[in-house]
Amino acid sequence: MSTNYRAALTGLLGYPVDENPTGRVMEAAYQALGLSYRYITMLVRPEDLQAAVLGLRAMNYRGVNLTIPHKVAVVPMLDSLSEAAAIIGAVNNITLTDSRLHGENTDGKGFLRSLRQQGQDPAGKRLTILGAGGAARAIAVECALAGARHLTLINRTQQRGEELRDLIRQRTQAGCDALPWVPGMAIPGDSQLLVNATSIGLYPDTQARPDIDYRSLGPGMVACDVVFNPPDTAFLRAAAGQGAATINGLGMLVNQAAVNFTLWTGQEAPEQLMADTLRKEFGLG
Repeated sequence: MSTNYRAALTGLLGYPVDENPTGRVMEAAYQALGLSYRYITMLVRPEDLQAAVLGLRAMNYRGVNLTIPHKVAVVPMLDSLSEAAAIIGAVNNITLTDSRLHGENTDGKGFLRSLRQQGQDPAGKRLTILGAGGAARAIAVECALAGARHLTLINRTQQRGEELRDLIRQRTQAGCDALPWVPGMAIPGDSQLLVNATSIGLYPDTQARPDIDYRSLGPGMVACDVVFNPPDTAFLRAAAGQGAATINGLGMLVNQAAVNFTLWTGQEAPEQLMADTLRKEFGLG
């Protein structure tokens, strides 16, 4: 009798990465469908990223996710990019086929789906996005393509924000401006959606929050956080304290994980099971 004891390997490359629960979600989905797949969470420092990517080929990985700080740095190391990833300039998913590395970006798609599940379509709305890194780029591009009216980008490195502004103006129909991040600055009063697309507030620094004037937030505004651990971030608590509605990062994480699952396995993801697994990880039922 011939038995195949080798599992198809998938995983996550990041630094830091210890707080990321994606592995629990993905392995629960693999088991539910009876797939011989494993998901390995791997700590990879920036100076080791190229060696790690080369190792994916050598170990015949099926695919991996990328999280901070690798989403932009990995792009030159890949053989091909999806159209969305090429526009965004950042990758959070690599799929390996015949040792070729193909980059995709599912962050923006996951965020957009999470918004719509909460009844918040960005079409025709004005957004303010904090940050201009990989997650911010994905969210800005996907929301602009989905019909957002105007985006305001706020980033500490002004040049990076202006580069993303120019990309939005050139490749989409949305209006866009970029502002330097001045500590304690007010959020534009006409903002309908405010997105923290930085890692500020991520475990273990759970009391940190973006340095803005929270008095400029209020009812009629929706505050969203890409940080998922903890789900109830200091940013969201402060926004809620000013009367804003809030959306945490769990929906984005589950939705992009479902897309990753299908890219690697070719099968429909068990989304409800994945969402339930993630909620249990955070003691939410």
